[in-house]
Amino acid sequence: MKERGLDLLRELTEAHAVPGREDEVREIFARELGGSGALSSDANGSVFCDLGGDGPRVLVAGHMDEVGFMVQDITPDGFLSFVPLGGWWPHTLLSQRVVVKTRGGDKVTGVIASQPPHFLPPAQRHRVIEIEQMFIDVGASSRHEVEHRLGIALGDPVAPAGGFEPMSVGGRYLSKAFDNRVGMAAAIHAGEELAGRPRPNHLWIGGTVQEEVGTRGAITAAVHAEPEVVVVLEGPPADDTPGFPPQQSQGKLGGGAQVRLFDPSAIGNPRLAELTIETARVEGIPHQVAVRRSGGTDAKSFHVAGRGIPCVVIGVPARYIHSHQGIIDVDDYLATVRLVTSLVGRLDRAAVDGLTRFL
Repeated sequence: MKERGLDLLRELTEAHAVPGREDEVREIFARELGGSGALSSDANGSVFCDLGGDGPRVLVAGHMDEVGFMVQDITPDGFLSFVPLGGWWPHTLLSQRVVVKTRGGDKVTGVIASQPPHFLPPAQRHRVIEIEQMFIDVGASSRHEVEHRLGIALGDPVAPAGGFEPMSVGGRYLSKAFDNRVGMAAAIHAGEELAGRPRPNHLWIGGTVQEEVGTRGAITAAVHAEPEVVVVLEGPPADDTPGFPPQQSQGKLGGGAQVRLFDPSAIGNPRLAELTIETARVEGIPHQVAVRRSGGTDAKSFHVAGRGIPCVVIGVPARYIHSHQGIIDVDDYLATVRLVTSLVGRLDRAAVDGLTRFL
């Protein structure tokens, strides 16, 4: 199980898939689950595998996109202006490598830069450089060279550069895009595990688009899959680094799967959350519970779709999300897969109906 998870994590994190350009992750999803059920997609590009079964419709889904950028303009001397796709902290960007994917499928490496501090007045050297003041240097000398030699055009997607690799401490891994390729890996992995098991429900596995720019894909995904319950899989930010009181950590590496009860975008269905936590306790699955003051997930859109859909968010804590390098503990990932498969096994008709029986 561990080796399978690492293989998925490596391929998915190294894929180039920013909001609106999730093709590489969609291809992996289709290849890995195509033999397990019927594949389909909605008009925005979210993808699904219908594993069949009788009972309530259950959707286990992660979002396929990672934070990235889009080419906004090309200067006469060959530098790229860009706009962010998703939330970026400017502190993390300067001197980082990125990859521009052209319309022809070529990948061009560049570096994010700005005017050097050596040429700035002292007062400006200590200010945070805004994204609008940055540019991408792909080594070109002119706009003509960028467009005609490199094949880069306005609107081309740009992703962080960063490979998946083990750290010196066993079980810890470093990569870009753990938000949310760790959730996508868990969704695919859980789908593979559940495809061959008896289940009390009609199970769908999904990958949504454009979560990082406003949970847009989940809106149409809910219409397409028509779920009665959604299990949202995520790569939430860890809070176990210097600056956080250790006793208050709710997203610690090595602490197990995280069950999120609240963030400003969605309040988890309390009965579903309790069922999830109870499942973890009964099955002996390491877990941690989170109530967040900030952030948001696809539950924002899923839980208010149609007449309302009960949602729970389960995640693998990752340090330094929305940057070029994050860190996870593979045991948290394995705990998440176990929790998802165990929870799905409990979602029969009586359990699902009980989630929304208020009168």
